[in-house]
Amino acid sequence: MNEVEEILSVFEKNGKEENLKGMARYGIRFEKAFGCNIPLLRNLAKSYKNNHELALKLWKTRIHEARIMAFLIDDYEKVTIAQAENWLKDVKSWDICDGLCNNLLYKTPFAYKKAVEWTKRKDEFRKRAGFVMMAVLSVHDKKQKDETFTGFLEIISKHCDDDRNFVKKAVNWALRSIGKRNFVLNHLAIETAEQIRKNESKTSKWIANDALRELKNEKTMSVILRRENKLNVIKL
Repeated sequence: MNEVEEILSVFEKNGKEENLKGMARYGIRFEKAFGCNIPLLRNLAKSYKNNHELALKLWKTRIHEARIMAFLIDDYEKVTIAQAENWLKDVKSWDICDGLCNNLLYKTPFAYKKAVEWTKRKDEFRKRAGFVMMAVLSVHDKKQKDETFTGFLEIISKHCDDDRNFVKKAVNWALRSIGKRNFVLNHLAIETAEQIRKNESKTSKWIANDALRELKNEKTMSVILRRENKLNVIKL
């Protein structure tokens, strides 16, 4: 039994019909799935870390859990732009889109370039991926300069009227994430949201109002303050 067969046998033994029904309720789309939960997949992935060739084989199976395993175990240093594009082309569900970006693609050297490029795509999930990448990078890349995220805010302003559910939620996610990075970006994100709110489209108003509720609340301010105090201590 090869590694792909071993992994699929684990899926088959642990899959549950109730999980499949839950996935459907949350709008998760799949051609074939066993109904395995994420903790199981993450635990299983530990035994196959940084296995690029196996990741490619798992993705080709088109099985939902196998594709999750693929982005959990792949070696980001071996991921090419062509692979990223091809995998995104296959994506038909928001959880695979988000997981792919949040676990693998943001680590690649072309992450910032593709984040911008994908926001210009017409396909719903590739466009979503661009904004998910912006959100994820704003959280994980502690060393990136504010100017990069200021540029992202300008892009967000241009795409705030896309009323497709999976796009507008990603735009909102990116706006909120950037605005929680530090006080400078918080101020700029609030300005961006207030400007967006002036647009006539319902989508723009929803994105802006939802973001402003989080960006202006005391909890967010406290989180940013603790983060900046911690950075100041490190610098000293």
